Amino acid sequence: MSDCLFCRIAAKEIPADLVYEDQQAIAFRDIHPQAPTHVLIIPRRHVSGLDAAGEAEEALLGHLAQVAARLAEQEGLAESGYRVVLNNGPDAGQAVAHLHLHLLGGRKMTWPPG
Repeated sequence: MSDCLFCRIAAKEIPADLVYEDQQAIAFRDIHPQAPTHVLIIPRRHVSGLDAAGEAEEALLGHLAQVAARLAEQEGLAESGYRVVLNNGPDAGQAVAHLHLHLLGGRKMTWPPG
């Protein structure tokens, strides 16, 4: 989608601080971090949110979760712990209508998140 911010980042039309990329996914640092480590993990192809992901995206969703775990290890978060968040819809705080995971770590997290 030409008007989707994350699609444009994935297409490298808009610069981002990339930390990972493969044929299915790309990951970059959030420009408004909510923790010392805050990485967004997105699929390269446009999926608007979790509720738009169908059976065809099952493997992709698993891949995104594996990328999050790999990045947590790479960023030094695996031992102390980290949080992976997937917001779906405006009431959940999804600001960009493109499926994305937030990898957060580097500080103690609280529950409930707020």
